[in-house]
Amino acid sequence: MLRLPRTRTGRRRAVQVVMALCVLALLPSTWMFTTADGRLRTTADVPRTQVAMVFGAGLWQGEPSPYLARRLDAAAELYRSGRIEVVLVTGDNSRKEYDEPDAMRAYLTDHGVPDRHIVSDYAGFDTWDSCVRAKKIFGVDRAVLISQGFHIRRAVALCQEAGVTSYGVGVQDKHDETWYYGATRELFAAGKASLDALFEPDPRFLGPEEPGVARALASAR
Repeated sequence: MLRLPRTRTGRRRAVQVVMALCVLALLPSTWMFTTADGRLRTTADVPRTQVAMVFGAGLWQGEPSPYLARRLDAAAELYRSGRIEVVLVTGDNSRKEYDEPDAMRAYLTDHGVPDRHIVSDYAGFDTWDSCVRAKKIFGVDRAVLISQGFHIRRAVALCQEAGVTSYGVGVQDKHDETWYYGATRELFAAGKASLDALFEPDPRFLGPEEPGVARALASAR
């Protein structure tokens, strides 16, 4: 059983320790909000940018989950309105039976985005990996990032740290159990994100540079 210090000095020190721990716990989230401040937009007012990045958000029986479908809908809307030219879909394809990027590509082509204007990153295993690979592998210097509202600030902060000038579009969803799970998860993910930004580890898989984005942009002209 936890016992409080008996002396006034001891209790004061205990309070100071607790307060210091609370401040440290909030630092990662503060960093994310500060870095992303002024960089969040909607599909109607986001700056015209050549490339949009859509982060994976799970598959249901091989099809994009409802959350992922909302992200892809936003990307298709930006493409149709002429605010972007190419969509980089980044997700998990770590096993044969699970392929987020190809499912995302199929969804986008069904919603009016030409296949030649879609580029797939099959090793976007987490947000940091996706941002670093966008910069180092695909040569993306500037991008519109598309994700849910609870994730978009972390995505913008990490891509900024990876060298990709970013604007974020946070798509809206009803606040169901999945939304609250995602929002709660962000409190813990912020800590990892701050460590990624501080130490800048290599992605799980880096690999050689790929010309996919440059080719897609050339075909869009």
